[in-house]
Amino acid sequence: QVQLVESGGGSVQAGGSLRLSCAASGFTGTMAWFRQVPGKEREGVARIYTNSGNTYYADSAKGRFIISQDNAKKVYLQMNSLKPEDTAMYYCAASRGYTPLNRDYYNYWGQGTQVTVSS
Repeated sequence: QVQLVESGGGSVQAGGSLRLSCAASGFTGTMAWFRQVPGKEREGVARIYTNSGNTYYADSAKGRFIISQDNAKKVYLQMNSLKPEDTAMYYCAASRGYTPLNRDYYNYWGQGTQVTVSS
């Protein structure tokens, strides 16, 4: 069983930055960040292959967000130039193997961390 522990959410003004963290000790495969607002489907933000470091971003995240990992396989989402429309619950997810940024393919999920961006 893989346990994902997220941290780093909070409230920030538009244009600000936040960094989310997700700890998944010893996990290898694909790790990703998704987000969800009430009444909408959970959408992918970014993913990283832990073996190669290869990354992929949703259009909404390109140029503003950076997904990365450290040697301890902790995954980060650096969010810059935040906009009010980035307000959502952000979830860390993990999947064995090489997985696209599609929520249906992820088996393991964190509890979520709230990000609120005010205008």
